[in-house]
Amino acid sequence: MADIPSIRNEPWLTALKTRAVMDALTRDGGAARFVGGCVRNAILGVPVEDVDIATPLTPDEVTRRIEAAGLRAVATGLEHGTVTAISESTPYEITTLRRDVSTDGRRATVAFSQDWAEDAQRRDFTMNALYADADGHVHDMVGGIADLRARRVRFIGDASRRIAEDYLRILRLFRFHAWYGQGEIDAEGLRACADARAQIATLSGERIQKEMLRLMAADDPVPVMRAMAASGVLSVVLPGAHHFERFQRLCQADTDSFFQADALLRLGALVGDEAQAREASERWRLSNADRDRLSGMLSIPVKVVSYLSVIEVRRALYRHGAARFKDWVRLKWAEDTKASNTVQWRTLLALADAWTRPVFPLKGPDVMAAGVPQGPLVGKVLGEVEDWWIDSDFTDDPFSLAERLKAVVQATI
Repeated sequence: MADIPSIRNEPWLTALKTRAVMDALTRDGGAARFVGGCVRNAILGVPVEDVDIATPLTPDEVTRRIEAAGLRAVATGLEHGTVTAISESTPYEITTLRRDVSTDGRRATVAFSQDWAEDAQRRDFTMNALYADADGHVHDMVGGIADLRARRVRFIGDASRRIAEDYLRILRLFRFHAWYGQGEIDAEGLRACADARAQIATLSGERIQKEMLRLMAADDPVPVMRAMAASGVLSVVLPGAHHFERFQRLCQADTDSFFQADALLRLGALVGDEAQAREASERWRLSNADRDRLSGMLSIPVKVVSYLSVIEVRRALYRHGAARFKDWVRLKWAEDTKASNTVQWRTLLALADAWTRPVFPLKGPDVMAAGVPQGPLVGKVLGEVEDWWIDSDFTDDPFSLAERLKAVVQATI
């Protein structure tokens, strides 16, 4: 027992808002334990984002107790026994202990339970089936602590059976290994994922998107993505060619330059071309903004090299915007095998970050005052003068602008 850790000093556990929820659930003979990611991350010493709670209390009783304590209760998933308590604007997801009655690989029919071990057995990985009581004492019924300390992501019980209960667990194995694992992926789990990979086609695009983008946001997703490719899973999730060298150099640049991981940019580095990006966007149900960004980063209409002049950089920034230009720089940098060019690539990014878009000083009335009648010709003249203004590096000389406008008008009318 001495080897069982305690998380009693975790700030989220001792916070008054958390205590209010646990006190409501555990008074008068009630029971409740923290479960899953909050316990796992606390043991690992990494940040805890969400606090989930398990209880043998029924959803109706959970709701009654939460509201009696003056907190808000939201029925967020009653068919699965889940009620969300809101304490000081913070959500706490509370789920009644469960056992699976039937599953089809996408959704499960559950029955409520009073048995903590039965609830643990229906979860996916041993490291996700750790519980902690209100005092921070950890309860482990599946060997999760040993696996967590070994950084081993392992299915509970038979891997094939766990996967058949929810085929999303195929992708979750790779994602969890990228975030929490070390060394080789668990061999039994990897074989089971490879055997069931065709079932990924039954999953919704939204679920695939969530897992894959979270995987790609890991510090170093490259080994896991290569394992996914070798197992045949990646070709089901992301058909087509994969640019692993570009993907790896992009991830390495993130590490070397302390850049925050950008999952969508990494996806752009991995896919082969714009057509494949469109296919992935459709299958993964990306938002319109993400679809446009992914397509745009792979369609580069201007020259992007490490030795761009300042004038060329400003011209590209004005026409295409800083965000898109930076995507192009990052991808072209990832294609560059010369490490000595790193400083130049970083300089281009710095120029984009420091750039303020200038305002073209002429408007339609200026053109009409120069003798152009109102109509489509005004826009044509404005466009030609603006092109000259961009090529002149955004001159702010009013005389030069007036002369150029006069010349364009004379040549047009």
